[in-house]
Amino acid sequence: MPSRRSILKGALSGIIAAPFVAPPTAFAKAPYAAVQAPGFYRLKIGSVEVTALSDGTVALPLAKLYTNTSQQYAQNVLKDAFLPELVPTSVNAFLVNNGDRLVLIDAGTGAYLGPSLGKLVANIEASGYKEDDIDDVILTHIHTDHSGGLMSNGKRTFPNATLRVNEREAEFWLSPENARAATGIVKQHFREADQCVTPYVRAGKFETFADNAAPVPGLGSILYAGHTPGHSAITLESEGQKIVFWGDITHGDILQFDEPGIAIEFDIDQKAAVDARDIAFRQAVAGKYLVAGAHIAFPGIGHVRKDSTNCDWLPVNYS
Repeated sequence: MPSRRSILKGALSGIIAAPFVAPPTAFAKAPYAAVQAPGFYRLKIGSVEVTALSDGTVALPLAKLYTNTSQQYAQNVLKDAFLPELVPTSVNAFLVNNGDRLVLIDAGTGAYLGPSLGKLVANIEASGYKEDDIDDVILTHIHTDHSGGLMSNGKRTFPNATLRVNEREAEFWLSPENARAATGIVKQHFREADQCVTPYVRAGKFETFADNAAPVPGLGSILYAGHTPGHSAITLESEGQKIVFWGDITHGDILQFDEPGIAIEFDIDQKAAVDARDIAFRQAVAGKYLVAGAHIAFPGIGHVRKDSTNCDWLPVNYS
């Protein structure tokens, strides 16, 4: 039997005897990767798993959309925060797994708002789940950037899920009379609400919840009407920890924290939206709980702290 030494010696002599092949003199440049890493971030609230999911970002001229201020002032504030004129604005959703049920909070944009969005399903799958796994979808409100992802290619994206919405929100957006009376972009929102929500109603997979009531066991809600009539935050508490999924209390994480009196064109009732934001800020500061925003830079999770001007946003450390 050949010894280990003789085997190694033979292998070495083979390497030495092999003809030398010169390396190529030119190398191709590496192509750009062009895609981001999957957009999900996971944390625990007590014993409950929460996963932030990115639907993507959309470039918005926020300075032109804010109201109760001047465009020039808003643009200067955003510029001081190193933001461009077209601000990359996150669209976030959140997945809650309490061991008994898997609940999606907001459903992203689907195919409605362009190719930079509509990433939610891919990121659900990247995070380890499937659309069929989801038991419930709770909407903070029915604007298309929260409900557009309910449908895919004419079918319900989440076939096993019950869709749950505040009763005021459902009454407003599913009213044919309101739809006929609407104008401009709001009329389009009514049409899209019908396309995305009504299939769940027809399938018997739609339920409403009352103001400040529990949409499903283990989750609560807070009515913050104004942005839309039934706009509601969703609350989760476990083992002394708490997070509030804010929906559209703010658009962005710069201007409206320091100046909550600034509204946005998307608000159905701008005065009520301003009042709701002030209350939400005060409650978050007093409660010291985490909040999760749909349009705060991904993953959209952090704390609100009182500072010398008004409030300050402290994002969660997700490095």
